[in-house]
Formats: sequence, structure tokens, C-alpha cells
Amino acid sequence: MEKRIEIATLGAGCFWCIEAVFQELIGVESVVSGFSGGHVKNPAYREVVNGTTGHAEVAQIHFDANQIRFEEILEVFWSTHDPTTLNRQGADVGTQYRSAIFYHDDQQKEVAERSLKEVATPLWNAPITTEISAFNGFYPAEEQHQNFYTLNPNYGYCIAVINPKMKKFRTRFQDKLKKA
Repeated sequence: MEKRIEIATLGAGCFWCIEAVFQELIGVESVVSGFSGGHVKNPAYREVVNGTTGHAEVAQIHFDANQIRFEEILEVFWSTHDPTTLNRQGADVGTQYRSAIFYHDDQQKEVAERSLKEVATPLWNAPITTEISAFNGFYPAEEQHQNFYTLNPNYGYCIAVINPKMKKFRTRFQDKLKKA
């Protein structure tokens, strides 16, 4: 069967966390850490982290829609971060860490809106603050931010924040993981 590559652009806090999760899913071809949703062209990490560009840290996920559907991508998205904390994930605070779905077409918009309604009550006891906006561009982060968790497993943030998230993710989505 021929591949049908689609793109999802998602913000769920630190892009290192998002990237680590989605790299392990069946059907995901590539994951790139970067920035979306802002008003500055070609922002650098230092600008984004200062909160002056309007961008969110995101992962741009290229996936084979014949192996994994956008709905399944969103199921993982909702389950691997807290979409009820406005502009925050854990100790990472600021608009650059907001929960966001940047849809690439009307179908993704419809799926995202339906998905939000479906998970709002069963998963979360507080209102969901996730932004659902039209995709307006993507800027890859600098090379040192790419594939960060895989290349730096002993980095303090990876041990304290990403490891517990990955353990939970791997347990919940065993059937959707790439084989080692």
C-alpha cells in the first residue's frame, strides 16, 4: 500500500517531550521540533523562550495516514499532556508552552474540534484551554533541539520530566508503538 503522508503540528509544552512521544508511534515517519503560531519570521529559540514572538514550541509530525489516523495522533496528544493548564506544562510557564493544535486543512479542524469535545469530560475535570488554530507556518528549532531525548537521555530535564511521561505513554499505548 502506498504511503499517504500527512502533517500534524501540535504544541503540548516543551517540544522535547512532544518529539520523544511521537517518534515512537507506528506510522510516524518523522518528528521535527520547532515553533508555530507566532508573528515573527524565522524565530530563534532564545526569542521564543522569552515569550516575545507569539510562537508555541511544537512538534511537526509527518505520519502515514494509512498506518495511523489523525484521530489517533490526537488521542496520544490529549493523553500525554495537561490541556487544562493555560500557557503551562509543569514547571514550563509561558505562552510558548501552550497546548495547541495547528490544523492544516478543514478536515483536521473538524477532527480536532470533535476530539476536544469527546475528551473534555471523560479525561479532565477542568476546562480545556487548548488552542485550535489554522496552521500559519513552521520554523524548525536549532539542531541541538532535534531528537533531544534520544541523544541526551541523562540530561536532568529528560530524567525528571520526560522519563515519567514516556513510561506512562509506553504503558498506555503499547499497541501503537514501533517495534524496537
